[in-house]
Amino acid sequence: MSRQYKPTAARASPTLTIVKPSTRPCWLFLFAVLMAAGLLFCMVFFIIMFSDLECDYINPIDLCNKLNQFVLPENLAHAFLTVLFLISGQWTAFFLNLPLVLWNADKTLGGHKKETFFKLGFYLLSFFYYLYRMIVALIAESE
Repeated sequence: MSRQYKPTAARASPTLTIVKPSTRPCWLFLFAVLMAAGLLFCMVFFIIMFSDLECDYINPIDLCNKLNQFVLPENLAHAFLTVLFLISGQWTAFFLNLPLVLWNADKTLGGHKKETFFKLGFYLLSFFYYLYRMIVALIAESE
């Protein structure tokens, strides 16, 4: 009498699924576009407030009270976005954002208006870069 081999159902062992860095960049860049849009509006508000200070429509204490509530959230949002680029492996976006994160870490009182114009330009370029990358990722995902 010959014995036939019957495979038994193997027990399913729990597996850890590792997401590849480039698996879902469209969601990352969609989030980055929304974050850059929010940061753009924040910088436009800063510029308007600095212009009001120059024209003497607002006193410096009121300016500081209005702007100080946005400084820390703006820096944290940008640093969070940069960390997301780092852990997702989006090296171009990470190295694009790294200089401003380092600049935000070393704050001085003078030149805030100049800094705000620089950030406005940076966030404007970032917004269009993220928008472009989101569109490219969506096209690549649909193919």
